[in-house]
Amino acid sequence: MGGAAVEQGPGGVKAPDGGWGWAVLVGCFVITGFSYAFPKAVSVFFKELIREFDVGYSDTAWISSILLAMLYGSGPLCSVLVNRFGCRPVMLVGGVLASLGMILASFSTSIIHIYLSTGVITGLGLALNFQPSLIMLNRYFSEKRPLANGLSAAGSPVALCCLSPLGQVLQYQYGWRGSFLILGGILLNCCVCAALMRPLVAPKTLKSKELEQDNEKEEAEKKKPKAKLLDFSVFKDRSFVIYTVAASIMVLGLFVPPVFVVSYAKELGNEDTKSALLLSILGFIDMFARPTCGLIAGMKWVRPRCVYLFSFAMIFNGITDLIGSQANDYTTLVIFCIFFGLSYGMVGALQFEVLMAIVGTERFSSAIGLVLLMEAIAVLVGPPAAGRLLDATHNYMWIFLLAGCEVVLAAVVLATCNFLFIKKEPSASADKLENITVTEECSKGPDVNDEEEKGAREEQEKETKEELKEKEKEERIRPASLIVDSQEVEKFLKEPTQNGDMANSPETSL
Repeated sequence: MGGAAVEQGPGGVKAPDGGWGWAVLVGCFVITGFSYAFPKAVSVFFKELIREFDVGYSDTAWISSILLAMLYGSGPLCSVLVNRFGCRPVMLVGGVLASLGMILASFSTSIIHIYLSTGVITGLGLALNFQPSLIMLNRYFSEKRPLANGLSAAGSPVALCCLSPLGQVLQYQYGWRGSFLILGGILLNCCVCAALMRPLVAPKTLKSKELEQDNEKEEAEKKKPKAKLLDFSVFKDRSFVIYTVAASIMVLGLFVPPVFVVSYAKELGNEDTKSALLLSILGFIDMFARPTCGLIAGMKWVRPRCVYLFSFAMIFNGITDLIGSQANDYTTLVIFCIFFGLSYGMVGALQFEVLMAIVGTERFSSAIGLVLLMEAIAVLVGPPAAGRLLDATHNYMWIFLLAGCEVVLAAVVLATCNFLFIKKEPSASADKLENITVTEECSKGPDVNDEEEKGAREEQEKETKEELKEKEKEERIRPASLIVDSQEVEKFLKEPTQNGDMANSPETSL
């Protein structure tokens, strides 16, 4: 099992479920926080941007919308780059672009400049960090993957709790231009996270070294003509198609309340700092909801039915939007943010876990890129459409009602289609996968030990054979040398006797 071919170990590398994976999890935590919290945190500056450039709510909403659209729409590009160059180089470039976009935005003279710098450049930089970090997390965790996804997803509310009040403070101290410049410097931490994404390498044994070299050559020759930078075969999977359609509908309304809740509170006559505190409350609840939901999703009887838990989370989120649309004071908005943070955290923790369970690790790098591309259209339309509706009605109730209906519809589509068309295939496949992994681990364990023992024995036999051959050669050489030496000694001994006989012979005496 492996994601991109660039960083896949020879013969497939088993996820360690720990070790350096915890460092990868920390990097993914920070990247997820920046990727999801930044579009919401930017909404703190909307009032100042409206005054600065004399635009409406729908115009400023395009900033967050373009950010999210780039985060989602760049999915196929990220998949191709990761499959070609690997996760770490792509993330390093993305960190530089994310910082550069915010720095350029601080010098903007029109709202279009902010669209291009903050929306396009920073959005692309965050996309080049977000998707590869998820791919690396999927490679390092298998059995503990639901928990790892929940912990990494918790980076979004943690960053939101920090960035929202930080943006408010920076705005008072340095204005929106100075704030954008400082935020650009903060985004350089993406490059630090990229350095943590170490490729997964298979451990080498005595016997496997030679076998791996041969397998690598054979696999390289086989994979060269079949190499795919983007695998479209995932669309043949019915579960993947249903998930993609439901996720696209969900995204239409999922990000609308966090973008407009601060402006909603300000419209009711609350102070700016008090209004920005709503995002911190939402993020604080979301922070604990995601790891908790990850633990629940990792249970044996829940994990095969994770799709239905995801559907429940979306219904919970949609109903919260519908009820929150009737808020008319700050207290009701606080209650809304508590329940929205809980439901939003559940959706965030399960969103990519369900996708990983559907497509598997091998196709995940391509599947996530294609899913994010389909969702990008919805992300690009959702918040601006809500802003247009707000400009027309001047009532926040309608945009919250619309967002809630869209999320509930997505939940109904996912649960109904999965029950009618997929039936029990997800649970059966999950059980089969668990059985296969258990049997493979049980069968591979002794084989690996036997191979190591065989390899050690063969090496010892080779050494003993070579020593025997050398001894035989020495024994063959030694008798020959002794024979030669004895012959020379006999000649040497004979020569004096012959000389003495010749001297004493009668012929010589005569």
